[in-house]
Amino acid sequence: MATKYEVVVVIVPFPAQGHLNQLLHFSSLISSYKNIQVHYVSTKIHTKQAKIRAHGLLSPSGSTSSNNIIHFHEFSTPLFPSPPPNPNSNIKFPSHLQPSFESSYHLRGPVASLLRSLSSIARRVVVVHDSLMAYVVQDFTSLPNVESYNFHSVSAFTIFLFLWESMGKPFPIEAEILDNLPSLEGCFTSEFMNFMASQRKYSKSDSGNIYNTSRVIEGKFMNLLEKEPIKRNKTQWAIGPFNPMKIISHTSINNNYLSIDHHHHHRHHHHKCLLWLDKQSPKSTIFISFGTTTSLKDEQIEEICIGLEKSGIKFIWALRDADKGDIFSGEMRKIELPKGYEERIKNKGIIVRDWAPQLEILGHLSIGAFISHCGWNSCVESLSMGVPIIAWPMHSDQPRNSILITKFLKVGINIFNNWERSRNEVVRSNIIEHVIMTIMLNNTEGNEIRRRAAELGVAIRRSVAEGGVTRKELDSFIAHITR
Repeated sequence: MATKYEVVVVIVPFPAQGHLNQLLHFSSLISSYKNIQVHYVSTKIHTKQAKIRAHGLLSPSGSTSSNNIIHFHEFSTPLFPSPPPNPNSNIKFPSHLQPSFESSYHLRGPVASLLRSLSSIARRVVVVHDSLMAYVVQDFTSLPNVESYNFHSVSAFTIFLFLWESMGKPFPIEAEILDNLPSLEGCFTSEFMNFMASQRKYSKSDSGNIYNTSRVIEGKFMNLLEKEPIKRNKTQWAIGPFNPMKIISHTSINNNYLSIDHHHHHRHHHHKCLLWLDKQSPKSTIFISFGTTTSLKDEQIEEICIGLEKSGIKFIWALRDADKGDIFSGEMRKIELPKGYEERIKNKGIIVRDWAPQLEILGHLSIGAFISHCGWNSCVESLSMGVPIIAWPMHSDQPRNSILITKFLKVGINIFNNWERSRNEVVRSNIIEHVIMTIMLNNTEGNEIRRRAAELGVAIRRSVAEGGVTRKELDSFIAHITR
């Protein structure tokens, strides 16, 4: 670090998989620009977690495939309780992770001293922090050549509604937006609501906001975020999707095969499910995954099993319990399937109990749809691969994301007619079977949804290519921080 660097970027993710992952991809994008040094800062446990799950993104040395190094800082924090998730809890929010969220407060000191030492050797230090890590980076304001940007890991749609409602609805918006919108009731625990509120007061000094979304996906909601008083006079950049996209287009709309080299993305050493997918016919298979913060009741798992089997559609199911705060501690619950099930479905489906290479699965030509909890990472990955979504939200921003996907983008079907009313009920196998058939088979509704998903995928992949709208916005952010 002896060289006087022009610009150093310090990335501070929130310690949960969906957040660690987005900012690791973002680090990799930034590190592909010349003369910018990137530092990725988290706890020891969470840095290790981010690295081992970064399929094909990092080489063993920690460099990205663009050959630029990301400097990882693994700060030790006091041990925190890491209880197992409770699949039977009334609110599906992962309250068992709260101690690990709060352990992040201990990063304030180490981050402050890192910023001090970098600010003495660089012309400018640029902090990009998860919106939930504003407290941790607050000391940047005492350093003259450090500026900070607030990164939102959720959709423009959900963040806009959250701000607009919490600011007392400062201007009128189209009635359609609020029509059948789920309230936040049942989405978060009160502890987490307090945690979010306490972070917000520390982001007043930020110079701008960064979103992992694209104007191609959410132009309408980015425009709303750019209205005062929501904007708070700050610049907004929509520079997602951050995920690599070297995948040929799913559709040959005017035979326009787009192979986008967002990064040279290596196939994850022939994971067994990818080899299995190679043998299936195009768009014949459904991928099921409920993300890293969902624990399903045994009864619900059984209904999914029956629904899949009755549909007769081929499937890959990533079946894992929710992450613990420390994913390296203790045993994980092995989820039991009905007796004889795996034997019966062995030609139809594949159950993946280890870490599934979700991006490569969604990018595979044999995938026709995605049953998803609608976490924002999963939404963005599915949309950028042109894969339609069967939306099955669980908590947090997911119920509202599911509305964005099904009502505004019209690239999916919602499993719930009314999430608030039915969120605690077990979804029955006949409903699961019905939505699978609708989206996978030849029928007016499914055909329209699949066509729109494919078109949106092409538009997103174009937007991140040279000359595309998202790429231009990323270039403008880089130009701004290196000004």
